[in-house]
Amino acid sequence: MSRPPKPFLQELDEAADPSSAPPVPDVAPEGQAMQAVARLSQGRGSPALRFALWAFGALFTFVLSVAAWDFVTGLLARNRVLGWTALLLVTLALLAALVLAAKEWAAFLRLKRLDHLRSQAEAAGAAADVKAARRVLSALGALYAARPDTAWGRARLAERAPDLMDADALLALAERELLATLDAEARLVIEAAARQVATVTALVPLALADVAMALFANLRMIRRIAEIYGGRSGSLGSLRLLRRVFASLLAAGALALTDDMIGSVAGGGALSKLSRRFGEGVVNGALTARVGVAAMELCRPLPFAALDRPAVSSLVRRALTGLVPGREAAPR
Repeated sequence: MSRPPKPFLQELDEAADPSSAPPVPDVAPEGQAMQAVARLSQGRGSPALRFALWAFGALFTFVLSVAAWDFVTGLLARNRVLGWTALLLVTLALLAALVLAAKEWAAFLRLKRLDHLRSQAEAAGAAADVKAARRVLSALGALYAARPDTAWGRARLAERAPDLMDADALLALAERELLATLDAEARLVIEAAARQVATVTALVPLALADVAMALFANLRMIRRIAEIYGGRSGSLGSLRLLRRVFASLLAAGALALTDDMIGSVAGGGALSKLSRRFGEGVVNGALTARVGVAAMELCRPLPFAALDRPAVSSLVRRALTGLVPGREAAPR
């Protein structure tokens, strides 16, 4: 015997029942903003595109130079006072451009100096060369001679270094006395950047704003880390350093978070119970911390040996204290 049809209103009530709805797909957050920043930093374009950009840039510079020349010579022919004024302004503009170019070149040289020091330290440690290690210590002292925050460490280094006759011991002493304070300052910068990126991602529902904020925060973080270790990179230097950082992370396959790390950051299954935007914020903050640690390794004049490399999970826990329920600040 067939069952009688259900009333139409009863069918509507059953359809509107939340318990009858299909489960929401469990899609783990991937940090889309940081992935986009990585693609932007590594995008070089095709050779034809780079040649076209160079050609248009050269053409624009040539046209601008000819226009400025015609402008100045025309004013000189019409009115000598206005002509000399225009010539003075053009000269000042050229001098300003040269000063900016010199500053950028000096920034590249400072970053190269840090790379050279790190290479020397690695070679001295590998060869157990005491004289090379002492040369590295002398170069470090010259690098931080004008830094008041390293005065105590430099004094301790000068006091204790003559008693050591081992290359590894000399480099370890320099790392502990000179770089421990700088490492702590760099960790604070990384935590602040990770917190900023995570907060903006969680609260601003605009994908383009996420990418722009992540790019700006990471550039500022990398530039500040370079300044802490003595690099003081300029605008172009910061972009080049950003490219190097993401290139090293991509080459190592490190621009991704494992499930274990996500669980340690967000308290196991707590992340899956929160909104997807909040989960994206946590992952973007964690990836920012990973970029910061990689920047520390590239900007540090000595490799991590005597001191431990900062743990990304610890940095993120401290940065997101109060944002993730049930999380307290972990000790350094």
